[in-house]
Amino acid sequence: MELKKSAEANTESLRVPLILIGFLFVGGLVLASFTYKVPELGDDDTGVGPKVADVEFQQEEQQDQPEPPPQETQVDVPPPPQEDIIEEEDTEEEPPPVVDVPPPVNIGPVEQPRVEREIIEFPDVEAAFPGGAAAMQKWINDNIQYPQTSIEMGEQGRVYLKFVVEPDGSITNVEIERGVSKDLDREAKRVVRKMPKWVAGEASGKKVATRCRLPIIFQLE
Repeated sequence: MELKKSAEANTESLRVPLILIGFLFVGGLVLASFTYKVPELGDDDTGVGPKVADVEFQQEEQQDQPEPPPQETQVDVPPPPQEDIIEEEDTEEEPPPVVDVPPPVNIGPVEQPRVEREIIEFPDVEAAFPGGAAAMQKWINDNIQYPQTSIEMGEQGRVYLKFVVEPDGSITNVEIERGVSKDLDREAKRVVRKMPKWVAGEASGKKVATRCRLPIIFQLE
């Protein structure tokens, strides 16, 4: 009589060896994963530069290194010139005093200044009053004013004067040669200065400045 084995009995006998084979396979994979090394490729093998890990490591090393301090350049700056500081005194100036300016004083007619020039004493033709001596005497009598003080004091006499007749006939440089009194002398000079222009004297056919002399008589009636 033949014994028949079931399929379940056959698989049960194979379970243990299969489990052991599975453990061995898994263990081999684990051991292979720990012992496996990736081969290093050089620059000539692939044409690619250093590995990414090496690049990152080098960058970290470069970042860790401190930067060198900047070199200081020393420049010699000349010291500023020392100026003398002048302290101004805070002084207030007093306003100038107000000065009252007096009004101008009228000093009357100003006598013409003497001019240094050649004056002929004895010309070829004497200077003369226009109209002659008679006309001059009449003009003096009409324009003379006897000073009141001289009348009260009884002053009278002849006042001798000298003056210059210019080439244009005007009279300048009136002077007293011999006088009588202060008031009479002043009046005699005033009358001579007031005279109209004379006829100028001549020398060598030219009109020149000539010196003339004239007495004026003051007489009380």
